[in-house]
This record gives sequence, structure tokens and C-alpha cells, in this order.
Amino acid sequence: MFGGATLQLMDEAAFIAATRYTRMRMVTVSSDKVNFLKAIPGGVMVEAIARVSEIGKTSLKVKVEIFMEEMYSEKRELVVDGTFSFVALDKEGNKVEIK
Repeated sequence: MFGGATLQLMDEAAFIAATRYTRMRMVTVSSDKVNFLKAIPGGVMVEAIARVSEIGKTSLKVKVEIFMEEMYSEKRELVVDGTFSFVALDKEGNKVEIK
């Protein structure tokens, strides 16, 4: 799996977690740190798990982990992790307080 595709999957999962948590408009402001721990070969399943890890006044951080699982075995391992920061915006694009 290409690194760019992996980052896109992680950002989408993080966005869903941030939006579900706040039920507000959220935009990505940064990917703070992403660790590619192991290559993801073709023919495996991947699972992205995203959890809100920190909450500020107008922003929050989401920790994302990607696990790789082989199709025909029970082997499952963490292969990528990272943190993404989001900010809450109103309809005009101004920062707003997370409620």
C-alpha cells in the first residue's frame, strides 16, 4: 500500500472520529506524526481504528492505528500509527468552540 493512500485512509478515519465526537464541522490542520512500522503488502486486509485522544477549546487530536491482517490466518499486527489534529469551524470558516 502506498504511503499516500495510507495517509488518506488515516485522515478519513480521523475525520469521521472527530466529526462523530463533536457533531460539528471539522477540518484537518495537521498530521502530527505518522510512524510506518511495517510495509503493507497487497492481498492483506487493513483496519483503521481512530479515537479522539485530546480535546482543546477549538481543536482536538485523533490517534489512528492501522492493523494488517492476513486473509487466511489469525495473524494481526499494528503497521502504522499517527496523530491528526482538527479544528472546529462555523459556516463562515471561523474557529468555534467545541461543545
